[in-house]
Amino acid sequence: MSEPRSARLVLEDGVVFEGRAFGASGESFGEVVFNTGMTGYQEVLTDPSYYGQIVTMTYPLIGNYGVNVDDVESGKPHVRGFVVREFSEVPSHFRSMGTLEAYLLQHGILGISEVDTRRLTKHIRSHGTMRGVLTTLDTPVEVLQSRLAAPFPTDQIDHVTTQNVYRCPGGGRRVVAMDFGMKSGVVRSLLARRCDVIVVPARTTAQEILAWKPDGVMLSNGPGDPEDAPYAVQTVRALLGRVPVFGICLGHQLMALACGARTQKMRFGHRGANHPVKDLRTGQISITSQNHGYVVDPLSLAGTDLVLTHVNQNDGTVEGMAHRRYPAFCVQYHPEARPGPDDSDGLFDAFMQMMDEVREGSWVAHA
Repeated sequence: MSEPRSARLVLEDGVVFEGRAFGASGESFGEVVFNTGMTGYQEVLTDPSYYGQIVTMTYPLIGNYGVNVDDVESGKPHVRGFVVREFSEVPSHFRSMGTLEAYLLQHGILGISEVDTRRLTKHIRSHGTMRGVLTTLDTPVEVLQSRLAAPFPTDQIDHVTTQNVYRCPGGGRRVVAMDFGMKSGVVRSLLARRCDVIVVPARTTAQEILAWKPDGVMLSNGPGDPEDAPYAVQTVRALLGRVPVFGICLGHQLMALACGARTQKMRFGHRGANHPVKDLRTGQISITSQNHGYVVDPLSLAGTDLVLTHVNQNDGTVEGMAHRRYPAFCVQYHPEARPGPDDSDGLFDAFMQMMDEVREGSWVAHA
């Protein structure tokens, strides 16, 4: 057992949560958010969409099944801090290869336990997502608050995208995946359908993408405000109508901007594996895995070539769209669902069908 260390989570409004430190020591600044998933903390830690954020898990016991090499969604954790109610120092699971604390320590991630996560979550829900600092030092609260007043960087995508093009060979349809902070689950879902996957950096141009002669283009998930990536919006705009496109999460938001719609920041976002979404075309409800702090403004769809296809059953927010004239569609949630249910895994099959129909000349526009 490790020696007890104290830690504090200080929010920008001056509210302080005290607890016990685990993982690394020091200070870490980030946006404080919460995730409602009951399992999947390792996938959450390694999801690049959480880059720059201090993540609170609402499920009360974390660390009980340890960590392993199979459940990671990228090469390392991307969170700035980890907040839990009860931290299990001794894992018990047949797949466990180590403790959560050792994993966080290895990657320099600060954690804090024995926090009233229910109170913290209700505070965020009431006052909105806010900046915070997780610290094991004795820095005065006033000093930390003054440092929290400084604006955070807006180049999150550049920190999580691949730096080089790489290929995951397959024997079927060629898909170029734009990596804005892509979870490995997206590639796995494409490879499961025998796709020949080419992963490219976020700043790759449409001309460079089309040079690969893809059957389709995948727009991945990723962190930050979509309006901070005008280069990606320009690329998506140039791709629409020239190749089938499927967007997930940030890719969904970028498609909206490329078509003239707007996005807006949510009060506290959707993060978890239990969000109900309705397909307006079939009436079917799917339980989905989500992780986003921005959403498409539904009123801004008027006058665009986008048609609303999916809505969130909890708050009515936009969860899916399709292009009226071009072979392109997108969803705000995660059909690769790691962690989470696989209700919407069939969207990848729909993408396969779209690519086949375009190649065969049988695809029909929605207009």
